[in-house]
Amino acid sequence: SVMPVSALANAPVAAPAAEPAETEDAAAETYREEEKAGSGNVLIGYGTPGGHGVARRTRPRKSSAAPVTAEPATQVSAAEKTADDLVLLRTRVPGKLGAVISPLVRRMARDHGVDLGELQGSGTSGLIMRRDVEAVIKPSVAGRAAAVAPVETPAAAPVAGTGDTDARTGLGITGRTAVRGVRKAVAANMTRSRSEIPEATVWVDVDATALVELRAALKKADPHHTPGLLAFIARFVTAGLKKFPELNSRIITTEDTTGGASQDIVAFDGVNLGFAAQTDRGLMVPSVRNADKLSARELDAEIRRLTGVVRDGRATPAELGSGTFTLNNYGIFGVDGSAAIINHPEVGILGVGRIIDKPWVVNGELAVRKVTELTLTFDHRVCDGDTAGGFLRYVADAIENPGTVLADM
Repeated sequence: SVMPVSALANAPVAAPAAEPAETEDAAAETYREEEKAGSGNVLIGYGTPGGHGVARRTRPRKSSAAPVTAEPATQVSAAEKTADDLVLLRTRVPGKLGAVISPLVRRMARDHGVDLGELQGSGTSGLIMRRDVEAVIKPSVAGRAAAVAPVETPAAAPVAGTGDTDARTGLGITGRTAVRGVRKAVAANMTRSRSEIPEATVWVDVDATALVELRAALKKADPHHTPGLLAFIARFVTAGLKKFPELNSRIITTEDTTGGASQDIVAFDGVNLGFAAQTDRGLMVPSVRNADKLSARELDAEIRRLTGVVRDGRATPAELGSGTFTLNNYGIFGVDGSAAIINHPEVGILGVGRIIDKPWVVNGELAVRKVTELTLTFDHRVCDGDTAGGFLRYVADAIENPGTVLADM
């Protein structure tokens, strides 16, 4: 078991032989000046400024001519031995005047193979300081580096225009682009999403023939005011989020006064539907505010307006940062599926693949249908597979039977 820090600070330790009190005080002052390691205690009896540890190891006075030996400890626990190793105030080398009180100096010497018994300290009473060890280390390190210097090999020719060669691959570097602006913001958000959200992904193939035919019929009747397919799917998504509100939420972490943290799932009264839009400045995700209150035609108009706004670089922070769920139509890039990254701090994103002709079984007969793939990535902290699957199946059924679903909205 591990003894608490407070217990270690108050645990009795073996009392080694002492130097005169004035030497102890001078050494302590030197240590404070040389080894300022932030707040808190680095040695018992030698707290750094602002520390509260005042416990001090005491040693019985002995004649300065007496050999330096430690009195045997009685009933010393494992924790006390560990504490004694960590807080050793002084290491005296037999036959030498040099002394070390800094654990950092001892570690530096050990790591670099420096024999402290061969050093004469430059500090008070021969105290060995960091600079004394460094003076030995630097020449030896330089000598070792020269001894193991690799055989030079011809470097790859740099690429014209940059004059740079990649050290790892040996290939010329044709360009270097700083990650900044929108790209930097996107990278930070995606990294945070991957590191904080335990995500899971489910998907389903959907027969979208009925939806495609419905839109074609509406477009024939009114060529100028027919919503796009994405607007219809957006309408189905907002309806699905009403039935499965866990996916239209957010997790908020709150720190308490004791240093711990608690998490709450915050549900929203309404849906701000984000949608991914590719622009010259990178991927942007504007959101249609209160999308659950809009019809398919109104959603279509707002999607078109926001797409123009973000591509012109005129989107406001509210338009870009207020989403509660994201719809991603990556089918426009000619791909079928993708395990998308959730747009932090949201808890879900639905991807729509391209709609293409595929063989499909209808009433026991093989037919060619318009098929797409829906992929839902969700935060497993807010719901389980039954909720995620229920939402995904609801949207899929709405696409396959749009007339029935739209009549109920």
